[in-house]
Amino acid sequence: MQIGNLDLGDRPVMLAPMEDVTDRSFRLICKELGADMVYTEFVSADALIRNIDSTTRKLFIDDRERPTAIQIYGREVEPMVEAAKIAEQARPEILDINFGCPVKKVAGKGAGAGMLRDVPKMLEITRAVVDAVKIPVTVKTRLGWDHENKIIVDLAEQLQDCGIQALTVHGRTRSQMYTGEADWDMIAKVKANPRLKIPVIGNGDITTPERLKEAFERSGVDGVMVGRASIGAPWVFHDMKQYMLHGDDYPKLSVARKFDIIRRQISESISNIDEYRGILHIRRHLAASPLFKGIPNFRETRIAMLRADTFESLNRILDKIQFEIIPSLK
Repeated sequence: MQIGNLDLGDRPVMLAPMEDVTDRSFRLICKELGADMVYTEFVSADALIRNIDSTTRKLFIDDRERPTAIQIYGREVEPMVEAAKIAEQARPEILDINFGCPVKKVAGKGAGAGMLRDVPKMLEITRAVVDAVKIPVTVKTRLGWDHENKIIVDLAEQLQDCGIQALTVHGRTRSQMYTGEADWDMIAKVKANPRLKIPVIGNGDITTPERLKEAFERSGVDGVMVGRASIGAPWVFHDMKQYMLHGDDYPKLSVARKFDIIRRQISESISNIDEYRGILHIRRHLAASPLFKGIPNFRETRIAMLRADTFESLNRILDKIQFEIIPSLK
């Protein structure tokens, strides 16, 4: 798959942009484990041009994680253009525009998926951003605002005409949020449009290597983006890439290796922020991790793990899980 001069190879698998998840440490870990391209957290255009520290920090890219896309969102042309120029200075390989975030504080104010209710403004912003920067511009969006307004097939053509060089489609409407099932048949219709010449990346419900392979085969997309399945399990990229190469007999990571990865996430989160906030940040990964699913009578240990507020206490609980609880199940 080619985006501008960037060659991502055949059937690339990418880490989706996720707020409070895809910080630079997590991106690097996912890259090391097989992600072909990674995306930053959402970057607010308004906050970026006001030079808000917490926002400008999102622009930092570790060369080891490349290729990296910076994703920006906003609802007005001039701030989006200014933010695009600032983001370009961080030297990402791709600048992505978020027209898909469904959360109320974004979409409810007309940005993100809110733009699906104002397509002329969406296209105006897209054209202006494409004209403002020299790096490839891409877009991530949804099928439409609601079930009665699935406009993505025509919208894809219009966005292509604005000059974007790839399109990511999340197979849900805004009204669905993250409920129900992603509609990969609609994604397939976008890809099958003979007038669409740019790469199409599919997104939604890709949780296992088997579902990844099915998505490629059923829809014909050029690439697939993985989001929530990576939270607490960045090794999902290893599993998916290896499955595509070797099938069911792909080499699997050991439980010990996965615990090492989790501990690295905790350690780097603390190093990047501080102990208290770093552990708060990582709790979302711990709560979602499949590493702890299916362990019987785990409720009290889980509560203790998610309440631990020092690295020492959290590491002690992980040791107990890894070296006492899990071995006792065998």
